[in-house]
Amino acid sequence: MTVVDAHHHLWDLSVRDQDWIAADSPLRRNFTPADLVPRAAAAGVDRTVLVQTVTVPEETPEFLALAAAHELVAGVVGWTDLTRPDVAGELARLRALPGGSHLKGIRHQVQGEPDPKWLLRPDVHRGLTAVAEAGLVYDLVVLPHQLPACVEAAEALPRLTFVLDHLGKPPIASGALEPWATDVRALAALPNTVCKLSGMVTEADLSSWTLDDLRPYADTVLDAFGPDRVMFGSDWPVCTLGATYGEVLDIARRLTPESTHARIFGATATRVYGLDAPGS
Repeated sequence: MTVVDAHHHLWDLSVRDQDWIAADSPLRRNFTPADLVPRAAAAGVDRTVLVQTVTVPEETPEFLALAAAHELVAGVVGWTDLTRPDVAGELARLRALPGGSHLKGIRHQVQGEPDPKWLLRPDVHRGLTAVAEAGLVYDLVVLPHQLPACVEAAEALPRLTFVLDHLGKPPIASGALEPWATDVRALAALPNTVCKLSGMVTEADLSSWTLDDLRPYADTVLDAFGPDRVMFGSDWPVCTLGATYGEVLDIARRLTPESTHARIFGATATRVYGLDAPGS
C-alpha cells in the first residue's frame, strides 16, 4: 500500500526565524528536504503533506515551489489571512503560482488566539467559506478548550472539510480524558470532520511516555471518527522531542488494528487532500 505522512514541517532559519521555538530547543536548527527524504524512505513513507509553521504570507509560495521540486511532497497545507477581504482572490493567486496545484488546505494557529471562539467570528467565517469554495480543506490546530468552537464552525460550514491536527492536543501527560473526549466525539459526529493521528508523543511526558499512556487517546479518536476519517501524521521534526520519525510511525501502527492500516496510513489522507499519484 502507499504510505502517506499527512503532517510534517520544514524550515530554514537562514530564511526565516521560527519564533515559536525556544532558544535552547533542539528544534532550533534547519530541517530541510535533505533531512526528511532519507528518514521517510527508511520508514517506508511514499508521500507526505507539508504543513505551515508560521503566519507569514511568504511561506506558502516557498512550500509550493518546494513541493514541485520534491516528488515526496504530494500536498501543502499553507497559510493565508482568513480575515482579509480578498481571501478568495489570494487563494486563486496561490494556486496559480509554481507548484500551486499542490495547495490542498489552509491552516492558522488558532491555538494561539486568545478568543476561544475565534473560528466563529464573521470575518473568519467568510474566509473559511472561501476555503470551501476553492475546494480546499481546513486544518485545525487547537487546544482542548477550543474544541466546542470547532464543532460550531463545522456545523455552520458543512461544505468544508475540517481536519483536526494532533487529536486536538489532549492532556496526555496528565492522563485526563475529559472534557477532551466528549468534545472530540461531538466533532466526530459531524460528517465533514477528519482527525490526524499525530502529535501524541509531544503531549505526553517527553522523558517517560509509554504506549499505554497514548492508547486511550488513540482509541478515542479511532472509535469516534472510524478509520475512514483518521490519517497518520508524523509531526516531524517536532516529534523528535519525544521520538524519532521511524518510532512515531511504529507507535501509530501498534496503536491501530492492522485491518485499518490501509486507510489510516494512506487512503484517508489521499482522499481528503486529493493527493496525486507519484509521478503524475
